[in-house]
Amino acid sequence: MILEEGIKLVKLAREAIDASFTKNTIDFSQYKEKRGVFVTLHKEGKLRGCIGFPEPVYPLGRAIVESARSAAFKDPRFEPVTHDELADIDIEVSVLTMPELIEVEKPEEYLDKIEIGKHGLIIKHIYRSGLLLPQVFTEYESTPKEALEMLCEKAGLDHESWQDPEVQIYSFEAEIFAEKEPNGEIIRS
Repeated sequence: MILEEGIKLVKLAREAIDASFTKNTIDFSQYKEKRGVFVTLHKEGKLRGCIGFPEPVYPLGRAIVESARSAAFKDPRFEPVTHDELADIDIEVSVLTMPELIEVEKPEEYLDKIEIGKHGLIIKHIYRSGLLLPQVFTEYESTPKEALEMLCEKAGLDHESWQDPEVQIYSFEAEIFAEKEPNGEIIRS
């Protein structure tokens, strides 16, 4: 995906949140390809919301609109974003590849198959699951083992649960486009 497309997607995410307040209609029909996507909101460098779809269940335009609004108003970790606050929030859009099961014979093999800075991870275990975007592991300068422990924690599992033979771990990649500052220049990161 080229930068110009990424710029349009970040602007669409901002417009989707703003339209929730103004009741303006937005057109996202030009983005028809189904893709997984996450929208992340930051305020003063701190996470303010992050929600998305790991798999391509919606056309990209709808997935961005739904994710942006959910990150702003439905992330259970935060109070809903106010209209005045939106001016202080910078937006990041991650467009995902299809998650792929990491096949291993023994859990230690995960450590050689995870590439920090490239892979995001999903863990699934019976009734629990968790997902972390690739940029999270880079931000924390994680090793593959630390990434797996963080992933387990995100899913509400014990840190060593990634070694359980019943666990499934998937990897994916993301193209990330983000505002350098609220409503400012958009870059590929």
